[in-house]
Amino acid sequence: MKPPPFKYIAPRSLDEALAALRECSPDAKVLAGGQSLVPLLNFRLVQPSVLVDLNGVSGLDSITWDPERSELVFGAMVRQADAERSPLVRGACPLFAEALRHVGHRAIRNRGTIGGSLAHADPSAELPLLLALLDGRVRLLSVGRDRWLGARDFFVSYLTTALRPDEILVEARFRVPCATGRTASTGVPRPEAYRWGFMEFSRRAGDFALAAVATVLRIDRAGMIQDAAIAVAGGGPTPVRASRAEQTLVGYPPSTHLFAEAAHLVVAACEVEDDIHASAEYRRELIGVLVERALNQAVAHGSADVCGV
Repeated sequence: MKPPPFKYIAPRSLDEALAALRECSPDAKVLAGGQSLVPLLNFRLVQPSVLVDLNGVSGLDSITWDPERSELVFGAMVRQADAERSPLVRGACPLFAEALRHVGHRAIRNRGTIGGSLAHADPSAELPLLLALLDGRVRLLSVGRDRWLGARDFFVSYLTTALRPDEILVEARFRVPCATGRTASTGVPRPEAYRWGFMEFSRRAGDFALAAVATVLRIDRAGMIQDAAIAVAGGGPTPVRASRAEQTLVGYPPSTHLFAEAAHLVVAACEVEDDIHASAEYRRELIGVLVERALNQAVAHGSADVCGV
């Protein structure tokens, strides 16, 4: 298959890119890593008249740390492989690096970008899952407008976001639970007192997940769960944040019964349907199993293992 004909624009600055979008929208598409857009073009599922390529735009590929908000900050054009290998990311949030390891194959992560995956908004993808789990937010920029949206407002439905035709997603921020201070050896933020779990199931390595679950727990010295976050990919038209299940966990010690109850509430929060990959019944059962496994994995992660120190 070949893509439909289009005009190709390769701006050298963000201002040029925004101006091109303003002039050409709504018939323009933004090209970042191309790992999602190019297949859609080749199958002619999207047929833009103009393609605005961000690969020549400088200043969108940095990974930084905001100590005031305890946030990992990614430029939209950060390659997923670079984020996966980043000492800053691995030190501040090992969960992030672990989830990225499940994105496609190495070749895809070498080109795929943080912003591109979020803008594509596949509900089975790992980065939208992390944005929901870690109270993330994205910066959407256009000529004369600059706004921030959290995951709940940004993701609208399958492959659909609140991005307007003339906007570019330029930055994504992910809040790191309990990050405080810096390690003496690496100078990166040090996560304290939280534990994480990540479970994903796909038919083949590199396929989109039938379901994936990520969780973060904070457990005090008495063994009680102080805080919890649980999110699901593949559980509906957008990533699912299971707030009722999270509330059920707080104030209790980890246990098989407690995790089974939480899994039941997570499944109830999902909106799954039959498709060519799995029945709704199968996917609900799978999500429940993954929730329990992710929670148990989080408990098994002692703080030394999480910090990598």
